[in-house]
Amino acid sequence: MYIFGASGHGKAVIELAEIHSQVDGLVDDNPVHKQLLGYPLIDSLDTVDSSAQLFIAIGDNRIRRKIFDRLGEVRQYATLIHPSAIISKRCSIGSGTVIMEGAIVKVAATVGEQVIVNTSASIDHDCHVGDFVHLAPGVRLCGGASIGEGTLVGAGAIITPYVKVGSWCKICAGSVVDKDIPDGAKWGGNGLAENG
Repeated sequence: MYIFGASGHGKAVIELAEIHSQVDGLVDDNPVHKQLLGYPLIDSLDTVDSSAQLFIAIGDNRIRRKIFDRLGEVRQYATLIHPSAIISKRCSIGSGTVIMEGAIVKVAATVGEQVIVNTSASIDHDCHVGDFVHLAPGVRLCGGASIGEGTLVGAGAIITPYVKVGSWCKICAGSVVDKDIPDGAKWGGNGLAENG
């Protein structure tokens, strides 16, 4: 497995990947980086066998999406789940997704591709999480909640039951979202902070 990204999120992914598989190498197109956690970095995937599994370890949703679009869907993307996570056998998890320590994904939940379910985040029954979403540490999605593509849900935020959050939104840390919010909106505290 090759990991794309030499950042803080990359460190967390490396430790998780080492549990499941051999890390064959790290890729980062930033020439400043030479190694991470003892692994040397290569600056291009051109020398990597295209059949090798890849994981994009970039925390920023928009950058992760750009890299995915640049690399194309021909790559095989690893899905990483920490052994301490509690995962229903009746949920769906897309490729390229990482589920960190202590996270919970309940029955009939759907988690898209290239999603970050961070430490101790909880996805309750019948929730839908779109592609390229980041659920920060301690997020709580109550039953039937829906999170649109590319949205960042900040640490400790709560999305109440059956609320729909649009695509490419930002939910600030510690917020409580108790009504539907449109695409591109920012929600801070207990209300809509801005739209667009």
